[in-house]
Amino acid sequence: MKIHEQQQGAVLVLKPEGPLSGPHVDQFKNRLFQVQAESLGRFVLDASAIPLLDSEALETLVEVNEEMAQSGRTLKLCAVSETVRQILELTGLAPLFEHFEDANSAVRSFL
Repeated sequence: MKIHEQQQGAVLVLKPEGPLSGPHVDQFKNRLFQVQAESLGRFVLDASAIPLLDSEALETLVEVNEEMAQSGRTLKLCAVSETVRQILELTGLAPLFEHFEDANSAVRSFL
């Protein structure tokens, strides 16, 4: 799995490419926790190139969000595909995250 990273001012935009499942989830999880600690939660997860998530990936998103919530922050997702949006809604997890149409909107939310 490739995870593209782009710094936009003080905010890092992470864009994983491919399905978040199986062995890729550990790499994704490690990078999310690392970025969360380094950026003080000033990062955005661009989900536009994630066609689907498995249960382990969902658990990872919840874990990162819970870690961020301890300091009053929320994981920001943007450009979520219809399939991923449906997965989040069907599992009841959608309300846990801040959702934005695109990365620029999510980055601006930090201002």
